[in-house]
Amino acid sequence: MKKPLAGAAFATLLLGAMAAPAAAVSNDAPASDNRTAAAQPAAEAKVKAKAVSFAGAVALSNCSGSVVRVPSSQPTDPALVMSNGHCLETGFPAPGQVIVDRASTRSFTLLNASGGNAGTVRASKIAYGTMTDTDVSLYQLTSTYKDIESRYGIKALELDSARPAQGKAITVVSGYWKRMYKCNIDGFAYRLKEGRWTWKDSVRYTSACQTIGGTSGSPVVDDATGKVVAVNNTGNEDGGRCTDNNPCEVDENGKVTVRQGINYGQQTYTIVPCVGAGNKIDLNRPGCTLPKP
Repeated sequence: MKKPLAGAAFATLLLGAMAAPAAAVSNDAPASDNRTAAAQPAAEAKVKAKAVSFAGAVALSNCSGSVVRVPSSQPTDPALVMSNGHCLETGFPAPGQVIVDRASTRSFTLLNASGGNAGTVRASKIAYGTMTDTDVSLYQLTSTYKDIESRYGIKALELDSARPAQGKAITVVSGYWKRMYKCNIDGFAYRLKEGRWTWKDSVRYTSACQTIGGTSGSPVVDDATGKVVAVNNTGNEDGGRCTDNNPCEVDENGKVTVRQGINYGQQTYTIVPCVGAGNKIDLNRPGCTLPKP
């Protein structure tokens, strides 16, 4: 996993040589007015990338996250914050463990578009959390989407209901570090094994997304739509084979592939069918395939 951090002071110790992310980006560079035909696609890509901002991202005490909604969410619904299962304050869920409706008072620092601190939102409960098949946590907040928008002027990020496609340009938005990592979806891992945990159909990034500890739980945003397609969670740091912090890919035939320096996220379209009226997580809804307790 992209290790949850006890605090920024421990970053150098935890991250080692990966502390300087190659793909952390700034949106300040101006575009040239005299673009050639060859340069135009790259320049247009920059314009699209600028549409992805920090608005709606959150910083946890040890990880990143985001305020999210599904297409059917209503303004008066209690808002949801999404992060990783391994970022839960209760510790890593065991393989096969699923947490639902557990009281929580965890607070989150909400970011505005430029990455500044907009304010604080607070959980009322852990609505869902697991590290089985996926690595996700969903907190229900004491605030509604309407509350957050009227007080801070920030809208929730929408979870895409469709599976993302290979080659899509994406941005990993870290609320903890207030950094963005831009790359593409390189492909998908049939199974991703890390230590005791196994995840299904994981998103593999191209090498430009050198995410680091503390980026766990960051939303992975499709640059073209602005919708969330995955939640960032891990990467192979040392070239190890299927060990903690060194996940390996396993294909349908059991072949193991190790990709040192490559990072991964867990798809989030599978969450959408599991959210019912009032933003309640209902694991018995038609089409919901998230693991059950």
